[in-house]
Amino acid sequence: MGKSKRNKGGRGGGGGADDQLDGGSDADSVASMSTALSELQLAQATEHVSSQEFVLDKYIDDLYEKRGSTREKALGALVDAFESFVLLGLVENKYVTLLSQFTNSIKKGSTKEVCLACRAIGLLAVTLGAGSSSHEIMDESHPQLLRILQTWPDAPKMISALDCLAIITFVGATDLAETQLSMKAIWDVIHPKSGSNVGIVRKPKPPLLAAAVSAWAFLLTTVGSSRRNNDTWKEPITFLSSLLEAEDRAVRIAAGEALALCFELKLLDVSSNEEPVVDSDTRDTSGSKNQLFLNMQALKAKISGLVYNLSMEAGGRGADKKNLNDQRDLFQRISDFIKSGECPEESIRISGKNGILRVTSWRESIQLNYLRRFLGRGFLKHAQDNDLLHDIFDIKIDRVENMSTTEKL
Repeated sequence: MGKSKRNKGGRGGGGGADDQLDGGSDADSVASMSTALSELQLAQATEHVSSQEFVLDKYIDDLYEKRGSTREKALGALVDAFESFVLLGLVENKYVTLLSQFTNSIKKGSTKEVCLACRAIGLLAVTLGAGSSSHEIMDESHPQLLRILQTWPDAPKMISALDCLAIITFVGATDLAETQLSMKAIWDVIHPKSGSNVGIVRKPKPPLLAAAVSAWAFLLTTVGSSRRNNDTWKEPITFLSSLLEAEDRAVRIAAGEALALCFELKLLDVSSNEEPVVDSDTRDTSGSKNQLFLNMQALKAKISGLVYNLSMEAGGRGADKKNLNDQRDLFQRISDFIKSGECPEESIRISGKNGILRVTSWRESIQLNYLRRFLGRGFLKHAQDNDLLHDIFDIKIDRVENMSTTEKL
């Protein structure tokens, strides 16, 4: 999780400076639940935990209703609550009930209900943090999310399922095999192939493709450079390099960040002077090792050239200048990293004088960007109060300094 300690099996690109406290929200499709949110804020401000619990139980009761619009409203309110507060104390003993109703909504709900339920499951895992509860969330949700990804319904459902699968695996996975299972499911969306029971090869549209590449790279941050076999990574890296030439800018940016991580994890590094590999028939296969070395060197050169070109791309008539500048900036940083090993750095003030979140690698940058986007407007609150994010990014919060006026009384 987070730093190198995360790679031991706990839990599964840069930007500006201190003024970038909030990323874009993923909850565009979520209706505003201002009344429900104000109820929780009132309970929080007066420290009436029983009032908070009453409100939460009311939402849970609504999840049992037959009317889909009632369930959608309850899910929207719960999503708002999970974003606005770190409700660990309230959901520790209710997560099984919540998860059961969330998965029921995925099974039988409308597109909007499914998207809200996927988001609620991811936020529930982030609230609970690493441990047996989040592992159970991952185990219970995995089949339903895989069903969505394998049946290819509409894009909003697919993207919501991808986000949920990435988050619950990142938080709940306890070994590499569990992470690889989710990564394979995501890769099958990125680069689908026809199977014995598939008549055609599906092709993801740009928004879905960009979301899938970002989710895959997010989970790759937990793998670590020690868990690599160059033959295994050659095919995905080659395909990702082809996405640098995609027409859609979001796809190019997502692929660029994923490839920067591959370079950082040294997944393209093959030594030409390694000892020869000998198979069971005692045949020297060092030639294949040397060929792999040459192939990877050629792939590195190709990627470096494409990255440089994207960092210098000229804007044509009608080009979105902001997105173009974001692309140039990202690929300039990737190009510098490939040439000199200079990693991206970013600092975000979370609270007070000492509450600073710093990232100094592509791995941390990708984790930050993904979590910031997923948590949306709730990112700052979770960065302040959620131990999961403190652990991932080594955030040190002065608890006394960060206390609210009510808490100090």
